[in-house]
Amino acid sequence: MRSLLVIVLFFATSFGFAQETSVEGNTVTSKQTAPVWPGCEDEADKKSCFNQQLMTHVRENYEYPKNDEGEYLRGKVTIKMEVNEEGDVVVKSVDGADPKVNAAATQMIEKMPKMKPGTRDGKPSAVGYTIPLTL
Repeated sequence: MRSLLVIVLFFATSFGFAQETSVEGNTVTSKQTAPVWPGCEDEADKKSCFNQQLMTHVRENYEYPKNDEGEYLRGKVTIKMEVNEEGDVVVKSVDGADPKVNAAATQMIEKMPKMKPGTRDGKPSAVGYTIPLTL
């Protein structure tokens, strides 16, 4: 479980929450913000709050599947998902060796709450994520 949290923390800290883009010549400035987890709207450090809520979500919502002998299955998965313009989490793909672990990871991600969507230039924008997990 500790390695799962370390991987989630690594993922969550690897993306930026605000980015500005500038093109020389024709001055174009674009500001992008990341989605905000429910309850983090009033936090000064939304990134830290997002990381904490994501770790809590994984810890509380991942249910380890069992094999035919009743033993818990573990494995590595890579989840590609996005928070769309409406703030809904959409699983794009789950890649791992064990179909039962993949299904459990998909179910866990689908339980993520609706969020305040990310924005680009003040308009709602889909934001994609790739999450490597060792479960």
